[in-house]
Amino acid sequence: MEEHYRKLERMYLSAPVNQQIYKGITIHISNSKVEISLPVNRSYFHAANAIHGSVYFKMLDDAAFFAVNSAFPDVFVYTVFFNVQLLRPVTKGVIHSIGELKFKSNNLFIADSVLFDENNKEVGRGSGNFMKSKIALTEEIGYK
Repeated sequence: MEEHYRKLERMYLSAPVNQQIYKGITIHISNSKVEISLPVNRSYFHAANAIHGSVYFKMLDDAAFFAVNSAFPDVFVYTVFFNVQLLRPVTKGVIHSIGELKFKSNNLFIADSVLFDENNKEVGRGSGNFMKSKIALTEEIGYK
C-alpha cells in the first residue's frame, strides 16, 4: 500500500489548485490517516486579516478525503457531506490538518479531521461522509 499512498500524494500535489493557489502545501498519507501542511499566506485572508473559512474547509476536507481514499487503491472517492467548525482565527505561520478514517461500510465512509495552527492549537474541526466513485485512479488524473 505504500506505493498507493505515494501515488495519492503525487496526485494531490499535481492538482492545479495546489500548484497555482496553495503554494508550499505538503501531504503525507498513511493507512487511513493523513497530514497536510500549508504556510499561511496573506492572499488567503478575508477583510479582517485572518485566513478565510474556505481555507479551513479545504484543509479539513482534503485531510479527511485522502484518509478515506488511502483505503481504496482502485477508485477516487468523493465528498457527499462535510461539516466544518471554525474555532479560532489564524494570521500567520503554518497550519496543518490531520484526517482519519473513522467508519467504513459497503457504501459509506466517515472521516474526521482537525486543523491546528503553528502552536498546535486547534483552530478548526471537520467531519464528512464519503462514497466511492466510478473514476479509476489512473495516470490521467495524476495518480502516478
